[in-house]
Amino acid sequence: MKFRMKFPLSALATMTLAALLAACGGAAKEAAVAPGKIVFALQSEPDGYDPGITNNSFASPFMTQLFEGLVTYDAKGEIVPGNAESWTISPDGKTYAFKLRKGLKWSNGKPLTAKDYVYSLLRVLDPKTGARYADMLTVYIVGAEEYYAGTGPKDAVAVKAVDDLTLQITLKEPAPYYLGILAMWVYSPVYQEAVEASPERWTMDPATFISNGPFKVASMKLGEGVVLQKNENYWNAASVKLSEINFRFILEPATALSAFEKGEIDGFREVPASDIPRLRTGSDSLHILPAFGTTFYDVNTTKKPYSDARVRKALALALDRDELIDNVLQAPSTPTLALVAPGYVFGGADFTAAHAKYGFSSKADVEGARKLLAEAGYPDGKGFPVLELSYYTNATVKKMVEAMQQMWEKNLGIKVKIKVQDWAIYYADIQALNYDVGAMGWGGDYLHPMTFLQLFTSNSTNNLVGYKNPEYDDLIAKTIVETDPAKAVELMHRAEDIFVRDQPVISLYSRSNTIMMAPHVKNWALTALANLYFKDAYVEKK
Repeated sequence: MKFRMKFPLSALATMTLAALLAACGGAAKEAAVAPGKIVFALQSEPDGYDPGITNNSFASPFMTQLFEGLVTYDAKGEIVPGNAESWTISPDGKTYAFKLRKGLKWSNGKPLTAKDYVYSLLRVLDPKTGARYADMLTVYIVGAEEYYAGTGPKDAVAVKAVDDLTLQITLKEPAPYYLGILAMWVYSPVYQEAVEASPERWTMDPATFISNGPFKVASMKLGEGVVLQKNENYWNAASVKLSEINFRFILEPATALSAFEKGEIDGFREVPASDIPRLRTGSDSLHILPAFGTTFYDVNTTKKPYSDARVRKALALALDRDELIDNVLQAPSTPTLALVAPGYVFGGADFTAAHAKYGFSSKADVEGARKLLAEAGYPDGKGFPVLELSYYTNATVKKMVEAMQQMWEKNLGIKVKIKVQDWAIYYADIQALNYDVGAMGWGGDYLHPMTFLQLFTSNSTNNLVGYKNPEYDDLIAKTIVETDPAKAVELMHRAEDIFVRDQPVISLYSRSNTIMMAPHVKNWALTALANLYFKDAYVEKK
């Protein structure tokens, strides 16, 4: 069975890269609603729950239920009002004025005002916070970069509470996609009293884990799970039908599937690859949806021999992506050597249509790979140090790295050693550049190529490969300030050309989203940005 590219690009565009309503149980009809409790399994435990700090996708299911920013996404994947009921943008496109809803409250019943947003965003910009998404503020907001770098004052950051219900943010330059950035959880408010009382532990105790989203934390047990309850103080609590979400940590996808088929859980992500063919034909619970994400493997460009682009290219060319997708992943995906995933359409064409110029083959180019490795000084792999291929505990990723190990050893004549770690330890090593090649990837945070391209600027907090290229940085900087969309697209294409030439990561495929959800759970939404929402979900009696 072939699993390459089952989603036409036009479908990605017309769905606004959204979760399909049909996949979410369809539009709500008048039906008997059962007690609103669901159990959903997660295959990885997050390394943290603080929206101002984490950029970990494993935290996403918690962020989307527990917090809400000025704007959010609806079931169609479109930006809609969140805490802000309305906003205006100045004629020059730089100043955003948000009018907050009256009566906003934290989950403890205390009032939430524009001042809470000011505190929260300035906290992200405080270097002591360790915010991994800080560049989502520093790149755009006036005064933010200087404050973060310690060269400018806090009061020069252009995030101001005009009054309790009005928040004003001023950008350095217009950014047409800024509302999408505002929907990221790093722009969510946090409760100052709880944070300052225990900066490192406030999200580890339900009593201090104060939030403002449709749900709140009821209980937490390390290694087992987190139980959420409906937040009665949420501004739109009347529309929230679920009373409880029990997120259980079941690390093995096969174990999660078994629990699902026994009726012990109502849903889970990361469906076992080997079961997808069976489930595609024999289950109404499997949903495969478009995704705006790319799976790639980080390469430590600061370490020899991986500092040589020829070595990185050789590693990339030696992989047979068709085989990896069809025999290991077994889910609809698009093989790629580039970075940006399909889904952003401009001028009637998907941004990734330009990838054809790279002459990329999804089959392994063994001859080309061996030639590059020889040019780098390692003919037939001779003299090449043992490559340490690192990954985090995950059954599907385990199969992927084992297949990659075999391909590299066979096609390049090098020795590959596999190293596995729990996520928190693994990610700390990746951040510290303590690795050779490591499993990674990126799910888009907003619907624009910059969500990928901005990762690898020299000063990006998410540049985990040590890649530095002034020409690339310059093109990204020019894109940010370019007000002509056509010129911005041209600049981004030029930047991706450089990225593909330098190959600081080994891209494998553009992703799809797979999820199992019991038919009695209705109106859930999984967007192509991999945000899972239960705020409109309900349980229908069988």
